[in-house]
Amino acid sequence: MPIAVSFSPSNEKSDRLFNNADNFAMIFDEAWKNYQSKKGENKLSQETKLNLVLDTIKDHPFLLGSPSIAKEVAKFRIRLLDLI
Repeated sequence: MPIAVSFSPSNEKSDRLFNNADNFAMIFDEAWKNYQSKKGENKLSQETKLNLVLDTIKDHPFLLGSPSIAKEVAKFRIRLLDLI
């Protein structure tokens, strides 16, 4: 008997939050890009911008449960994707 599996298109946004680094990274990337496009505050330090963006996703389960690791993941994403 075949098993039906459904997949969401990659461009479909999901409001589901998971307590893991992968989901946090996806949410962080989107929040960082949204912040960068709306604010033009290039004079702020990267650390200040990072803290402002993290504040916008402060209810993410991974950030709540592992704040120091989440911040390291966020810093890694900034370097990896050249999001500066």
